[in-house]
Amino acid sequence: MNLIAVEAIVSALGNLIDAPASSLPTFGRNEDFARPEIQVHNDGYHFIVVERGQELERRIFGQLEELLFHVFQKVTFEMACNHEVKNRIADQDSRILIFTKQLQLLKQIDKGFAEKQRVKCEFYLRGRKLTY
Repeated sequence: MNLIAVEAIVSALGNLIDAPASSLPTFGRNEDFARPEIQVHNDGYHFIVVERGQELERRIFGQLEELLFHVFQKVTFEMACNHEVKNRIADQDSRILIFTKQLQLLKQIDKGFAEKQRVKCEFYLRGRKLTY
């Protein structure tokens, strides 16, 4: 799949969850300041993070679904953190609200993504079950 098609899919999925455009990656151009960029090469889909001219992260995904999960795992986490700050519950582990919101957002994109992330979230919460 070419870069334009990948960008269209990411944009459409971002619209499903009302993701801020600034939270989504760029495509084929780097803005620096740790905003992710996606490139498409023969060896796969590249997810690149550059800050102050230093490459901090480069992950190469063989499957589009893997790339999309990685992108939206990050996007939904940022959105969930912003939600938690505005809806903080005193005396509650803030991760519960963050993870619950993240799972709700991921479920809107793909139920499989939400389930995959739920397992990770419950691990971080030492096995506490999350409902979303």
